[in-house]
Parts: sequence; C-alpha cells; structure tokens
Amino acid sequence: MALIVQKYGGTSMGTPERILNVARRVQRWHNHGHQVVVVVSAMSGETNRLLGLAKAITENPDPRELDQMVSTGEQVTIAMLAMALKSIGVEARSCTGGQVGIRTDKSYTKARIQSIDDGSMRRDLDAGMVLIVAGFQGVDEDGNITTLGRGGSDTTGVALAAALKADECQIYTDVDGVYTTDPRVAPKAKKLDRITFEEMLEMASLGSKVLQIRSVEFAGKYQVPLRVLSSFDNPEDGAFDEQFKTTVGTLITTESENTMEQPIISGIAFNRDEAKLTVRGVPDQPGIASRILSPIGEANIEIDMIVQNVSADGTTDFTFTVNRGDFKKALNLLHTIGQDIGAREVTGDDSIVKVSIVGVGMRSHAGVASQMFTALANEGINIQMISTSEIKISVVVDEKYLELAVRSLHTAFGLDRATGESRAQA
Repeated sequence: MALIVQKYGGTSMGTPERILNVARRVQRWHNHGHQVVVVVSAMSGETNRLLGLAKAITENPDPRELDQMVSTGEQVTIAMLAMALKSIGVEARSCTGGQVGIRTDKSYTKARIQSIDDGSMRRDLDAGMVLIVAGFQGVDEDGNITTLGRGGSDTTGVALAAALKADECQIYTDVDGVYTTDPRVAPKAKKLDRITFEEMLEMASLGSKVLQIRSVEFAGKYQVPLRVLSSFDNPEDGAFDEQFKTTVGTLITTESENTMEQPIISGIAFNRDEAKLTVRGVPDQPGIASRILSPIGEANIEIDMIVQNVSADGTTDFTFTVNRGDFKKALNLLHTIGQDIGAREVTGDDSIVKVSIVGVGMRSHAGVASQMFTALANEGINIQMISTSEIKISVVVDEKYLELAVRSLHTAFGLDRATGESRAQA
C-alpha cells in the first residue's frame, strides 16, 4: 500500500463528465489498497471569470476580499468530486485548504505556506476515506482565507505530499510527461522517463510550461518524488507497480537516483517572450551598471541576460534582455537613463528569442558549448548573446531562427526519436 497525492488541473475538472472520469481513476487507485489525497483546481476558466467579476466592481480589488472570492472556484470542484466518488461507492470527504490545516502568511493573492497540520488528514485516510483538498488556498493565523498565486494548486499538491511523506505526488496534465522539447516545434521530441529537480527547474524557468517553478522548488527542497502524467491515459492504472513506475509519465527526482546512462543534455527549452536593449558609448567607470539597471529594477521590470563590453576609447556597451511585454516601458526608461549618464546611443530589439540546452551531464562532459555553437553555425544562425550556468547554456538569436535552432540542437545532442514523430503534438 502506498500513500499517493494526485493533483488535477482545471482542464481535468472542466465538466461534470470529466470530473466523473477523475472519480473513476481515483476509485481504481483506492481499490488497489492505496491511500489517496486528491488536490483539485477550479473548473477551467472559473478563476479568470471570478477575477473579471472583481475587476467589474473596481480596478483595484482589496486583496483579502479577492482571495475570499476566487477561493470559491476550488470549493465547487472539491464538492463535485466528493459527490462523484460517493455516487460510485467510494467514501470521500472534501476539505478546503483551511480545513486540512494549511497555514500561510498574510500575503493575500500570493501567500506562502508556513505549516501543515496533517493530523486530521491521517485520521481520514486511516479510516479508508479518499480526501479531496482544494488547491491554491490556505488560511492565515487569523483564519482569513488566502490564495497561493499562480501555480498554487501544484504547490498545494507537493506541500501535502511533503507533510504526509507520500510515496509520490502525481501531477495530472493534458500531456503525458515532460518532453525533450516542445513537440510542436520539434516533431522528433520524445518523452523523458526521468529528469532531475535541477533540470526541471531550469526547463521551467526557461520557458517550459509543464510545471510551475514554485512547485518544483518545493518538491526538490523536501525530496518529494514528483510525476507528470496525462489525465487522459492509463484506463487501467492504479497498481503502482514497477511497470507503472518505469513507463508512465515523467518522474522528477534527485540526480543520485538517475542511471549511469544519463544523457549529457536532457532537453531544449526556449522563450519567445524576449526583448533586447542596448546602451552604447557609456563611460567605463565604477557604478555605471547600477546606474543603468537600478531604475529598471525599481520599475518592477525583470532583467534576464546581461552582457557588457569594454571598448578601446574608455567607454562600454551594455546589453540586457527583458520580457517582451516590458520592452516599450524599459526602452522609454532607458532613453532617460542614457541621457543622464551621457550614453552615445540607446537601441532596442523585440524580435529575438532565447534558446537553451539543459542537462546535469554538462558537469562531467567538456566541449558541450562548442558542440552547441557548431550546430548553430552549421545552420547559419548568428548568436547575439550567451549565458551559462553549471547545467545550462542559453543563447539569444533572431526569432526567425527559433524552430531551426531548436531542431538542429535537438538533433546535434542525440535527442531525436528513433522512429516516427511525437504523439504529443498539439
């Protein structure tokens, strides 16, 4: 018998028929003798609908009241799933975040979990019940409802799995696992059986949308085995046997658990939402980087990659990237900064993308960067910026080369499927 935490997103809970499908899957796991905790999101589109209602009242809704409001979406789905399970003969209980003892700070709309009291959950599980918990929410020390922000249901699932020392936290999605890259860009992409927490964090931060960064950080911190799998597959699952563990979905786990055959590169990530800003002819003197970047940060604009070049005449060129949605705001601000510091020129380019290779195998293999640059050069792709970390190399290229760059790197590092194309294309 295992203790399993399962999380289902808004798509899986989108209609009564889909909720009944989830109930039947949970029933199979329960019938195999496992203890099951189910974390659910609101129905697809419901949270946005509620946010729209709040905005119709006021442009700046009170954060506490907003949390009171949007938390109702999950309250509906937990009750519906409990009803569905009871209708097919499975004892179940629905609970809000507060009812299962998820205590958070007072940062409404983006609260952080501080503690979880697992006592009541264990009593219900030991009594043979399936426990259904509202994702995305908790309560503060005064009993006020709080919500956890974007990706909050994933975070709830991982946090409950950590508190209960679950054998596995399963995140059910509309894809059947984590792929080496987006199959819509590289049809030869293949599903990974395993990936490390570190690699998944990099993939998520670099543009992969399968999992929210926060939930992966939480899982890595508390060593919670995390599996991404499809909510539309496996009509006979529930056994949690070796076949399931080795073939279904993608297991995100520690590096030490990986096999010796770990490839050098696990995946290719990319981000289309990049823009580049350059300040030319800046006086090369101490503090100049701060004078350029501090006002950008104060304007709540996140900076990604930074490159600085020193020229022979005692000036420097300073280039950095921001999210494309912040491009115009950052460019206008930079023109003002450029005048203040005596820059020769300020330019911007919002037609760039970032492409990254990710893999813990880089730690023990030399020549990875040169292999990457050679693959891009062979396709005539010019590299505009480079950024590296221990397990990642990112490059900025013109957006027209995005798909070519991803496919060429995917092939160069031996990630292509042996035969056929990915069935995950959408």
